[in-house]
Order: sequence, then C-alpha cells, then structure tokens
Amino acid sequence: MANIKSAKKRISIINKKTARNRRVKSHLKAIVKNFDAALAASDFETAKEKLVLAEKRFMQAAAKGTIHKNAASRKVSRLAKKFNQAKAR
Repeated sequence: MANIKSAKKRISIINKKTARNRRVKSHLKAIVKNFDAALAASDFETAKEKLVLAEKRFMQAAAKGTIHKNAASRKVSRLAKKFNQAKAR
C-alpha cells in the first residue's frame, strides 16, 4: 500500500480510469454482438444502424485513448466488410 499522498491519489485515479475503460470495452463488445445478431437474422436495415453506431462508438473510444486508433479503424473495416458480404449474398 502506498504511503505518499500523491501515490494514493494516483492509485484512485488509475482505478477510475480502469473502470471506465472496462465499461467502454464491454459496451463495444455488446454493440458488435447486436450487429452480428442482426446480420444472422438477415435484418440488413437494423444491421446498417448498428454498423453506424459501432463506427461512432469505436472512434469515440479511440479518441479517448481506450483503444488504439488503428485498432478501431481495423474493427470498423471488418464489420463493414462483413456487412457488405452478407448483403451481396
């Protein structure tokens, strides 16, 4: 356990940031699951809405530093590719 006041403060700040990052990441996973479920049901209108929402949330997470910018772009790109392939069938 930290004895110095600034170290105690850093611990509490790290705990807050960790909690926020976990919350954001689990939210992103839920959005991707909803998108996949809509694709599996061949509901392309809902899937398109979920794709737009996913792109927005991934980019917000990247802007805040929760995930890397390139990782967010890669995930959005893969979702869009999956959507386009499902739509083409």
